[in-house]
Amino acid sequence: MASVLEGIKVLDLTQVYSGPFCTLLLRDLGAEIIKVERPDSGDLIRNDVPHTKGLEGGNFIILNRGKKSVTLDLKTKKGVNICKELIKKVDVLVENFSPGTMDKLGLGSREMCKLNPRLIYASISAYGQTGPRRDYPGFDPIAQAMGGMISVTGFPDNPTRCGVSIADFSSGFFASLSIIAALYHRQKTGQGQSIDISMQDCIWQLTSIEFAPYYFLNHEIPPRLGNGHAAMIPCNLYPTKDGERVYINAGVLAQVHRLYTAIGRKDLINTPLGSNQNERFKHRNEIDEIISAWTKTKTTQEIQDTMRKADVPCTKLPSFDEVCKDPQLLSRNMIIEVEQKVSGKVKVPGSLFKLSKTPGKIDYSAPFLGENNQDVLSAMLGLTGQEIARLDDEGVI
Repeated sequence: MASVLEGIKVLDLTQVYSGPFCTLLLRDLGAEIIKVERPDSGDLIRNDVPHTKGLEGGNFIILNRGKKSVTLDLKTKKGVNICKELIKKVDVLVENFSPGTMDKLGLGSREMCKLNPRLIYASISAYGQTGPRRDYPGFDPIAQAMGGMISVTGFPDNPTRCGVSIADFSSGFFASLSIIAALYHRQKTGQGQSIDISMQDCIWQLTSIEFAPYYFLNHEIPPRLGNGHAAMIPCNLYPTKDGERVYINAGVLAQVHRLYTAIGRKDLINTPLGSNQNERFKHRNEIDEIISAWTKTKTTQEIQDTMRKADVPCTKLPSFDEVCKDPQLLSRNMIIEVEQKVSGKVKVPGSLFKLSKTPGKIDYSAPFLGENNQDVLSAMLGLTGQEIARLDDEGVI
């Protein structure tokens, strides 16, 4: 079965998380990814902990499955010239260097889009290619802070970063979506274009949907609600009789009423605690205390059974170990194995693209550093084995 992006060639000049996640998604949908890495060292996370038994970085394997690794020293004139020749042959270029770096190398978007007018040139950076902070350095935690997410995450007296590197991964996701949109535009017009993705912008986009109305409509600073929810009440983690915790989340009024009935508090339905969202918001703490008092008298399983019968969303708080063994994820092939030449079988996340005709496919191994030098430089640029060996001797690749 053909993949939707089959035939699309992507030159991947990215490293760490944001850019590699972008190109991983494109690979998942069938694009050919040519990952350009530094000779000798490669992507910064190649050797990050935790390691496989073969001392390969686990994060690197997950983010770079199915890609082709080519080494190029872009600090050399020959390396830059080879890169330009590759750019002439590809459909997409993705980079996540600090703004201005690609221009200094002679590989900036304006010049490269002239070199290849059909090229889609995507850049991911902390603050974007424009604006007063364009040249400021930044990683995921900084973007989470500057995009407003940390200010609304955590408890009232303790803001906290989202545990997942969501600025990296959301910017990679939005970049891949932008690339697919640009490919569709090119299909209609024949024209390439440049794409500018800011990690701060991505975090603000995600944060603003739920929390900007507090500020723009009510002129209030959004609250930090811990495990609560900005709009759904009740929604929280509650203690159980057997020392665990359960999430109960009644998102609509009918669920709230069924919840009250199930815990023997039908009397609350015709009070402000069982009224519309605006009224319930005023009584958030009181509602939580009532539900908590009930959950403390029940085991985790009793609570889950009661909520399931009442058709109210509920789950015990699983450990990470339990999530990795979850039958729902396993049934959807969201945990698979890939065969690494050095490390053997390694468990990795599966594809989330469940398309009926062009499903995602990501059960490939991650490449060795420079594993595909010979194949790529020969097939795409017509270099001979002798010429490639000379580049190796000169430290260009």
